[in-house]
Amino acid sequence: MTLSVQNLTISSRQATLVSDMTFTVENGKVLSIMGPSGCGKSTLLSAIAGHLSPDFSCKGEITVSGTNIHHLPPEKRAVGILFQDDLLFPHLNVWQNLAFGLPDTMNASEKKNRALNTLQDIDLGDIAFKAPDQISGGQRARVSLMRTLLSHPKVLLLDEPFSKLDKPLRKSFRAFVFKQIQNRKIAAVMVTHDEDDVPEGSALIKWPSLDESGMEENHA
Repeated sequence: MTLSVQNLTISSRQATLVSDMTFTVENGKVLSIMGPSGCGKSTLLSAIAGHLSPDFSCKGEITVSGTNIHHLPPEKRAVGILFQDDLLFPHLNVWQNLAFGLPDTMNASEKKNRALNTLQDIDLGDIAFKAPDQISGGQRARVSLMRTLLSHPKVLLLDEPFSKLDKPLRKSFRAFVFKQIQNRKIAAVMVTHDEDDVPEGSALIKWPSLDESGMEENHA
């Protein structure tokens, strides 16, 4: 059990967005959270990652591998996040974007070799020296995911990561993401509007139409 959220409540001066939410996500599994815009899904991810705006207060427990990370700074949480935009740096080529996610304990040569080997592993070695605007949307999405994974997160948060991709690309990238999560044994939480994004047999919270602590299992 890698990620555990217990009795989490997130409030602003105007309203309570999350009330006593509790869930657990095991290694290699994905918990999907579906709900309309503005219901607090992205705010929940921000709380887990440690990026919650000062306009909000947060109570409860967030533990990763048994360690309470609630009061730790973002860089100490071992939590990665993937957004719907790839957020690649336009002034860096593809391997340099990947190297950006590597720890400072590695020297420049080690970072370059790791980045190049990673691209080879996902059959993208031929784009290593290209700029982000010279590669396809699907390639950009895969590079963005691998950059996040190279930081070795224990938890991966997915904030509508497939929403800007066309349908065929969305299906293949979705399969790629879930395979990486399973192979690397990372606990993942995904927010989405689309039930097709939810992995078969995985836990699903429909929020706020279901009680926030009640989970279904997706059999699609």
